[in-house]
Amino acid sequence: MPCSLPAMCDAQRMSWSGDTRPAMKSPLAAIAVPETTRVFLLDIEGTTTPITFVKDILFPYIRENLEEYLSAHWEEDECKQDVHLLKKQAEEDLRQNKACHVHAVDQTVHTDEEKAIREVVESVLWQMAADRKSTALKQLQGHMWRAAYMTGRIRGEVYQDVVPAIRRWRREGLKVFIYSSGSVEAQKLLFGYSVQGDLLDLFDGHFDTNIGAKVESKSYENIAERIGCQPEQIMFLTDVTREAKAAEEAGVNVAVVARPGNMELTGEERSHYRVITSFNQLELSRNV
Repeated sequence: MPCSLPAMCDAQRMSWSGDTRPAMKSPLAAIAVPETTRVFLLDIEGTTTPITFVKDILFPYIRENLEEYLSAHWEEDECKQDVHLLKKQAEEDLRQNKACHVHAVDQTVHTDEEKAIREVVESVLWQMAADRKSTALKQLQGHMWRAAYMTGRIRGEVYQDVVPAIRRWRREGLKVFIYSSGSVEAQKLLFGYSVQGDLLDLFDGHFDTNIGAKVESKSYENIAERIGCQPEQIMFLTDVTREAKAAEEAGVNVAVVARPGNMELTGEERSHYRVITSFNQLELSRNV
């Protein structure tokens, strides 16, 4: 049957001739970075680093090695401090009437060590299952990951577009900071022991939940004050729209990162936010 549209005929000819070459991909649309921008603030999970790295490598490492780690380091000051923070978190949960699998974490000298360790393990696993972002949990995880990174059992993963983009931004005079719910120590380990080598020289600083929760606008105001700039001079990149909303409320510019495996964005979210799939899409509108 003759074809009335040339494009359709071309497609048919390719099919009939056995041509299975993939169609050319359209170039990614450039997203203009606001002229006021002096600082890039970057999330990690789903933004600089695949979610699968966190969910399939980092978190399973904690679950599989937690009891062994606590047993080996139980009498060390750092471990005692970690457990103390976990106990304070459990007490705070009780005051706020939050459901908690373990209501008390005890490390006093009269407590049976094995029982106490089991209580800590159960508390940590409960928090992880509930996707808690408590500073106490993140601190313990960071200390465990440090040992794994330093012995080569783990190497941090970073998307291929991230490093060239950051180097380009820095050449233009912009500063780059990390803001993650993971502890500052865990952040530095990921980038310091990455599959692309030591990347710590790319960043001017790091923030974690000690500055405030990522879904609270006050946290972004605190970061701007700490950096020494106005909120509107910051461009925040994250894959989580709740974080994007909080940053916007503080006056921070935002782009939402849509990587493979990230939470699917709604049509409303796509129309409201700048959305990128690669850092390469961000275009500086002028020299800083």
